[in-house]
Amino acid sequence: MKKWLKNVNLVILLLKSCILLGQDLDVKKRVVIDPGHGGNDSGAVGQNSVQEKEVIFNIADAILRLNEKANSPLEIYLTRYNDTLVSLSDRANLAKALKANLFLSLHCNYSDNSNARGVEAFVANQDSKFLDDATWLAFQLQADLNENVGFEIRGVKSANFQVLQETAGFMPSLLLELGFLSNGDEGGYLIKPESLKALAVVIWECLIKNLDSYERVGD
Repeated sequence: MKKWLKNVNLVILLLKSCILLGQDLDVKKRVVIDPGHGGNDSGAVGQNSVQEKEVIFNIADAILRLNEKANSPLEIYLTRYNDTLVSLSDRANLAKALKANLFLSLHCNYSDNSNARGVEAFVANQDSKFLDDATWLAFQLQADLNENVGFEIRGVKSANFQVLQETAGFMPSLLLELGFLSNGDEGGYLIKPESLKALAVVIWECLIKNLDSYERVGD
């Protein structure tokens, strides 16, 4: 059953990309949001057994719904639309097939140190013509989350995460860690539906404000 669900999800993603590639996609900026984990990969598990995969999907879904209801300059697509595990390569391949202007992977953090807190962002640790754009947007997202939600800023770092390595040469690509599920305050905040909606609003508005940071499309 799990294998069947995964295959169905991949078919849906491929069909979406085929349909979209047959349309005029140059009207709006195309953003692929990647809700991390899914399926049998729960990601981090925090207070009250809250799972990272659920928190992140709810934020991504809220961003998508906000965008659909607005006269937005963005076209937003998700790498998964349900609780199914999609391979890291398939997530990256979808963004490349759509020739996305931006790839944004969303996660929650976890640490054995329960005092660890804040939001941090990662860009690929490889040279790319899109690296400056990705880094700029990463700083802007952290600044907005700090100002509007109160998250501490942990900075922008480089990493060899697979989804970044496979997309960084084609578009601005970053991974955003939205607080620590292992922290009492942040874990408690991230289990509230109203909190997830607030995070979605901040991220969505920041993407719109910084359109020029991902204006170029990968080849």
